[in-house]
Amino acid sequence: MTVELGAFALALALALSLAQTVLGLIGGRRPTLAGAGEGAAIGAFLGVAVAFAALLTAFITSDFSVANVASNSHTAKPLLYKLAGTWGSHEGSMLLWCLILTGYGAAVAGFGKGLPAGLKSRALGVQGLLGVLFLAYTVLASNPLARLASPPIEGRSLNPLLQDPALAFHPPFLYLGYVGFSVVFSFAVAALIEGRVDAAWARWVRPWTLAAWSFLTIGIALGSFWAYYELGWGGWWFWDPVENASFMPWLIGAALLHSAIVTEKRGALSGWTLFLALAAFTFSMLGAFLVRSGVLTSVHAFAVDPTRGVLLLSILGVSSGAAFALFAWRSPALAPGGVFAPASRESLIVLNNILLTAATGAVLFGTLYPLIYEAFAGAPITVGPPYFNLVFGVLMGLAMLILPFGPLTAWKRGNVVDSAAQLRLAGAIAVLVGFLIFALMSPRKALASGGVALGAWVIAGAASEIVQRTRAFKAPWPEVRRRLTGLPRGSWGMTLAHAGLGLFILGACFETSWKVEAAEALSIGGQVRLGAFELTLKSVGTVDGPNYIAERGQLTVTRGGKPVCAPAPERRFYPAGKQSTSEVALCNLGFSQVYTVLGERRAAVGGGPAWLVRAYYNPWVQLIYLGPLLMALGGLLSLSDRRLRFAVGSKP
Repeated sequence: MTVELGAFALALALALSLAQTVLGLIGGRRPTLAGAGEGAAIGAFLGVAVAFAALLTAFITSDFSVANVASNSHTAKPLLYKLAGTWGSHEGSMLLWCLILTGYGAAVAGFGKGLPAGLKSRALGVQGLLGVLFLAYTVLASNPLARLASPPIEGRSLNPLLQDPALAFHPPFLYLGYVGFSVVFSFAVAALIEGRVDAAWARWVRPWTLAAWSFLTIGIALGSFWAYYELGWGGWWFWDPVENASFMPWLIGAALLHSAIVTEKRGALSGWTLFLALAAFTFSMLGAFLVRSGVLTSVHAFAVDPTRGVLLLSILGVSSGAAFALFAWRSPALAPGGVFAPASRESLIVLNNILLTAATGAVLFGTLYPLIYEAFAGAPITVGPPYFNLVFGVLMGLAMLILPFGPLTAWKRGNVVDSAAQLRLAGAIAVLVGFLIFALMSPRKALASGGVALGAWVIAGAASEIVQRTRAFKAPWPEVRRRLTGLPRGSWGMTLAHAGLGLFILGACFETSWKVEAAEALSIGGQVRLGAFELTLKSVGTVDGPNYIAERGQLTVTRGGKPVCAPAPERRFYPAGKQSTSEVALCNLGFSQVYTVLGERRAAVGGGPAWLVRAYYNPWVQLIYLGPLLMALGGLLSLSDRRLRFAVGSKP
């Protein structure tokens, strides 16, 4: 009965989203209907929430009469992964998408009291239309609550690779980011319908962009961390097409954040900001299509279903096509905005935007070119990491060089020479760090040393901005402390985000350029050298997990004869799905890690069993995840600033 109630609530949510669309768009001209549109938005969210709760209950209770549960769960599966199974399939993930989509619509209805009535009503109408498209797809083509005529006694369980804590939380955060850009999309379309984009519009859009970008940062970091330690290949990013699908809206979102600041502060770049607002959610929908259509083969993909992929492509074409057609029609009539000199903060942000969008274009080309080539030539082709590392690396390197100048350059008519003078210490620190790395660690890796210097430049530049705002070199400490505590949260958030980016650059350069790896078949007592470390296989035993059987190896890691840690990697077998996985064991050594994997059993040279042991020393790898965490924290800290929190206190 619970499942039927959920299915009814889902259909009701579809009807309410349709009502939200009609009432919202009409309410832009008839304010008396706007309140009804807001009520429909909240009702649609409650309907999807009931459906999601019904599916969650079916997974918890192992109701195998529901096709989705029978395909993705098992009675022996731990509770956390039963919960994660709710969104671990194509159907469940689309229901989560709809839950967050309607949730954002309800948030606009509930928290958008400072918005002009017409803009708010039209934005809710557009958000409702997106809800109609995705809910109709979910109800008619991807029903997560469909019943089975002959339920099995036992389910087929979730893919063992997805039975991991990081994957339990990765999709919700990713979708909070992905779908969060739908609000920005709706505000952009509403502004185009009204024919007015001004500083107030940018002020209302910026907090929603900030929230979506921050959540997406966390989601991408969790996904990267999962790929790092769950897949057992020792890396954290491979430019996989599905990884790229989440990265592209993140890049566009970063450009939008900076562009919206110019529109808010100076009334300029309104057309460009609108374009980025439309593009951010378009790339999110493109990601949904790539992951679910079967056009790409990836461990991250949800489904191989060309038929449903065509429907998703149709949703993408209809919604984005109509939005960009409206943009092409209305944008020439938009006010040009403020004028600024070539040497100004506006110009630096424009240059930043050009580089970010060019980097997005490079990633898009590398992702889609193999599909286009195969469609026309009939032969597969691969665009691999060398292309992405070169093209993307050059573009983002230039963006990082100019990044510290922005906050220190005045609006409208600045002086880049003065900004450079304020960054002298940051530049000296960066050069010194790069030179020391080059001279002491590896003279043959000049490019990597330059990358480390670039990371130090971004971090020191972020610190310089705080120093200049508080005049720390020119005032006594009590006054500096007063100024530090008086800085708005938005300023601290920007500094944290920029510093986090610098930390990520440091970690990526160190891990990529100075990692050490070793692989050898070891019998009990066997040893393998890993740079300055020595690994010894002490024993291999069998352990029983909640829904798996595992071989667990016990290793000892020593350095200079002194024990460092004792990792215990596993090789697991899941009887329900008849699948095997490798469970990595990590040794944390400051910001660095020793990464160990236990492989398959094989015969030793002298007879007896042996196991393939692979190990990596990944220097400073934890900065790769600490950096995005600080970036997301910076975004959320800025969002807590009352001046940015969903336009609180703004006037129509």
